[in-house]
Amino acid sequence: MQENKEKGIEDLYEDAKKYIDTRVEYTRLYLVEKISKVFADVVTNATVILCFVLAFLFGTVTLALFLSEVLGSYARGFGCVSLIYVILALIVYFTKEKYIEKAIINFTIRNYFNKLADKDEEDEKI
Repeated sequence: MQENKEKGIEDLYEDAKKYIDTRVEYTRLYLVEKISKVFADVVTNATVILCFVLAFLFGTVTLALFLSEVLGSYARGFGCVSLIYVILALIVYFTKEKYIEKAIINFTIRNYFNKLADKDEEDEKI
């Protein structure tokens, strides 16, 4: 009877050790997956932002050159584009608290909870 209990305790110890090892491995793999998703998200978002910035800059120069040709002076063309940006900056400055910040906050919260819902669905599949 005593031998049977010892064997049971040894088996229990081995099972607990295997469980802990498996749990550590699962946590490590889970973290690697999350870190790789965040890295991929950062890289793709940075690429998209860079492309938009370049398109915006080239579009600005194109508009300035076009207005320069229409107005007959580079100073007038680039000055008009600068004036457009000053007006746009003032509009953003005076409406940021009422509209822009709320929209960004709502977008961020919605995106966060959508990712949590996706994570829950993935966990249910496992």
